[in-house]
Amino acid sequence: MNKIILMGRLTKDPEIRYSQSETPMPIARYSIAVDKQYKRDDGITADFFNLVAFDKQAAFVEKYLKKGVKILVSGKVQTGSYEKNGVRIPFFEVVVQEQEFAESKNAAQNMSQNTVQAGSKGYSIDEDGFMRVPDDADDELPFN
Repeated sequence: MNKIILMGRLTKDPEIRYSQSETPMPIARYSIAVDKQYKRDDGITADFFNLVAFDKQAAFVEKYLKKGVKILVSGKVQTGSYEKNGVRIPFFEVVVQEQEFAESKNAAQNMSQNTVQAGSKGYSIDEDGFMRVPDDADDELPFN
């Protein structure tokens, strides 16, 4: 049996392309970050998975998904390889069979509003939506 179930947030906006067939079919490629249960010694707190969706699933992605949205995905693992400059490069991706939102629309909006509020208080926000803590913030933290 080849089945995988993942829950995570999109790491960037999906890439949508259309097949060159008589009736073009949408193909969506995107990736999600899945939080690890335990923090590793090297500080890595998430695993990243590349996803590919076809036809109706890809249309759903194109219409509703964007960077930061939390989704629940089930699908199958697909492996393969391709050649680049004479070197064989293996790949691993998840072919999406089912997907749905993993949080309410209100929770997603609250997350984006919190990001906007942090920016309006003078804190800078990086490209991943995380707030950068100023170097002199140690005096304000309730712990050391």
